[in-house]
Amino acid sequence: MFEGFDFTDFWDDGSYALKNYVGEPPTDEMIKSVETELGYKLPASYIWLIRHHNGGVPLKTAFPTSSPTSWADDHIAIEGIYGIDRNKPNSLCGSFSSQFWISEWGYPDIGVAICDCPSAGHDMIFLDYSECGKDGEPKVVHIDQEDDYLITPLADSFELFIRGLVDEESFETEDFDE
Repeated sequence: MFEGFDFTDFWDDGSYALKNYVGEPPTDEMIKSVETELGYKLPASYIWLIRHHNGGVPLKTAFPTSSPTSWADDHIAIEGIYGIDRNKPNSLCGSFSSQFWISEWGYPDIGVAICDCPSAGHDMIFLDYSECGKDGEPKVVHIDQEDDYLITPLADSFELFIRGLVDEESFETEDFDE
């Protein structure tokens, strides 16, 4: 998994991330329990990532898109990546779990909410199992609550999504020196 990818400067382990996202190292039992509760087999690349860092806030928070979203014409932004520690609010089975987003906000029941966005719930990143089934390799999609839950495909796998994250500054186009 993640061959050749350097995680040295990937995470921002500030107090906000540690309080809301970063969980204790997961056990095999925790992973199995979360998969049972969610009803989905988590991707191997996601499990690899949480074994090394159980959720958190990445330093690179933008992902390029080929079509406009409510966030920007050419990318989406994430706030953090959900881990599996049930004691963290921003985790797969925490206060802001997939079930919360689906039942309270009306997101489509296509899989697992994996990342939140800076919009405070008006758009989310999901693992989309609609094509592969509950045990397959899900795609990663952006769902826009403000645009009638429009689904924008982002990556064919969780690993490709993580590899595709870039600095938000990559999209800054205004020239403030003029």
